[in-house]
Amino acid sequence: MTYQEKKSIVSLISAVAIFGAYCAYMYQLYPERGLEPAETFRFWGSFVLNLTLVSIVAHILISIIFNIVFRITTGEKEPKFEDELDKLIVLKAHRNSFFVFIIGFLLAMGSLVIDQPTQVMFVILIVSGFISDVTGSVTKIYHYKRGV
Repeated sequence: MTYQEKKSIVSLISAVAIFGAYCAYMYQLYPERGLEPAETFRFWGSFVLNLTLVSIVAHILISIIFNIVFRITTGEKEPKFEDELDKLIVLKAHRNSFFVFIIGFLLAMGSLVIDQPTQVMFVILIVSGFISDVTGSVTKIYHYKRGV
């Protein structure tokens, strides 16, 4: 298994773990009674901002730890270059990831059009962001295994 495959697998597992742990934590903080509109926007706004910050910091830390463990276990350094195949795979992964997020964004806006609560819009946006991250990692794994 190549470095890129291992890195993509670690990225996939970490994305699922971070999202799952953060949602489990925030579920406990969700108020049981109905929220006023201002409270709804405050809760979901803080949810998205905190998830973004936690996810970025956790991905950076996991990437550093992965590189350290990779170097210790294999004795190899992280590849310093990307060839055309790597660049093509990354572009395809970004394309698929963006496509999934745009579909989720359109669904979220559509939920507002059909008079769904604003919580539905936020949940769709958050889930589509998560699924787009997973889609990007799965696309990379697929193309590194099967080729382009």
